[in-house]
Amino acid sequence: MDGVPESHTGWTFVTNHARVLAAIADNPSTRIRDIAAHCRLTERAVQKIISDLEQDGYLSHVREGRTNSYRIDPGKVLRHPAEAGLTVASLLSLLVQDEADRSPLPDRRPTPA
Repeated sequence: MDGVPESHTGWTFVTNHARVLAAIADNPSTRIRDIAAHCRLTERAVQKIISDLEQDGYLSHVREGRTNSYRIDPGKVLRHPAEAGLTVASLLSLLVQDEADRSPLPDRRPTPA
């Protein structure tokens, strides 16, 4: 089936919610389609994750023409009791890779003419 990411079996260290949040941190104007491809998730799964993150206040969005621009609340504390005091900013700093090794998401912001 075209457009469906390659499946992954077994466990991973990072949740899909964290992956989506990190992808949005890389490019707040990225499309759901690009997040899905980057995270190897379906677009529907990404939509659900974004909805979860918005509902709990970790993320918000503003409509800009035909696209969304996302805003992450970096001071929001993570949900699990074992991560008490750990903020979204702390989590994202753990997930950041050296820029030379990172494959960025496409920037969909219009370029000035």
